[in-house]
Amino acid sequence: MQAEHVLVNGAFAARGTAALDVSVVIVSYNTQAVLRKCLDHVTRGLELVRAEVIVVDNSSIDGSAEMVAREFSHVRLIRSCENLGFAAANNLAFEAASGRYLVLLNSDAFVVPDAIRLALSHMDRDPGIGAGGARLVGTDGSWQPSIRSFPSVLNGILTFTGLAGRYPKSRFFGRADRTWADPAVPASTDWVPGAFTIIRKKALEKTGPFDHSFFLYYEEVDLCLRLQRAGYEIRYFPDVVVVHIGGESSKQQEGLKLSKTGKQLTLWRLRSEFLYFRKHHGEKARLAMWSERTWHFLRLARNICRGEAGRLKVDESRLLIKLIDQAWDETRGGRLAPPRPW
Repeated sequence: MQAEHVLVNGAFAARGTAALDVSVVIVSYNTQAVLRKCLDHVTRGLELVRAEVIVVDNSSIDGSAEMVAREFSHVRLIRSCENLGFAAANNLAFEAASGRYLVLLNSDAFVVPDAIRLALSHMDRDPGIGAGGARLVGTDGSWQPSIRSFPSVLNGILTFTGLAGRYPKSRFFGRADRTWADPAVPASTDWVPGAFTIIRKKALEKTGPFDHSFFLYYEEVDLCLRLQRAGYEIRYFPDVVVVHIGGESSKQQEGLKLSKTGKQLTLWRLRSEFLYFRKHHGEKARLAMWSERTWHFLRLARNICRGEAGRLKVDESRLLIKLIDQAWDETRGGRLAPPRPW
C-alpha cells in the first residue's frame, strides 16, 4: 500500500501537493535493523528538501516490509513477491518516482545531515552532470573507495593479484579505485558506487533505467557508462558524506575460506562481470575470464608446493576456478543472464 504523504521541507504533506526535488530509493532484502536506521537518517536529512522516500522490499522474510509500513507512514512501500535483485527492484521504484532527481541509497548506508541537500545543489548548478556520488566512510570514519575507473582486463589483474592493495598510492596500481587521489577533492570519474548515487531523472529518460540482466554488481557501472555515452558527466562530491557499513563486512582476508554466502556473492560477481564485458567489450569477456582463471591456477600450483602450509589457499583457488567456470557456462560466455532470482 502506498503512503499518503511526502516530506516537504521537513513536514508531511499530501502527495501531489508540491513538486518534488528528489525521490530517495532504497532496496531492501532482509535488512530490517539497518533499514530502520537508514530511514531514520534519511527522514532527518530531508528537512530542507521536497522529497519522497520509496522502499522496495525484495520479498524479505525478516519483517522488513511490515516494519516500514508500521513505523514510517510517509514512506512509499513497494512489495515484490520475489527477490528481483538490485537493478530490477530499483527500476520498479523509478517507474513510481516523482522527483527531479533519484537518490539511490543502500539500506546499510546512512546519510549525514545536509548530505542530500548538498548533492541536489551540486546537480542543480551543472546540468551536464548525469549522476553523482558521495564520500563513503565506514562507521569508524575510514574512507571507502568512492570514485572508480571502468572495469578493464588490466584493472582486474591489478585487483585480483593484490597489487592494487599493495601499492594504493601508485597512480598505476591504484587506478581501479583511484586510491592515489585525495578523497577531499571533487572530481569527474567513470562511475560511482550504488551505495549512494544521485541521478538526474531527465538523463535517465535518455539512457533508460538499469539493465536488469545484472542481478547484483555492475549495474551501476553499466548505467554510468551509458550516461557518459549520452553526453553526461559523472561527478564525485566529497562534501556529501555517507556512512556505509557494507564495505566493512566485505573486506578480504588472505587465505580465508569462502563461506556459503561468500561463494554465492562471488558467483554473482563473476556472472555480472562476464555479462558486462560481453555487452560492452565483446570478446574481451573471454580475456577477462582467462586472466582471472590463470591467476588462480598459478596460485594453486604455487601453494601446492608449500604442502600443509598452503592447503587453505589451494582449496580457495580450486573453489574460485570452479566458480569462474560455472559463471562462464551459466552466462554462456557473458551472452545470457540466468533466470532471476540468482
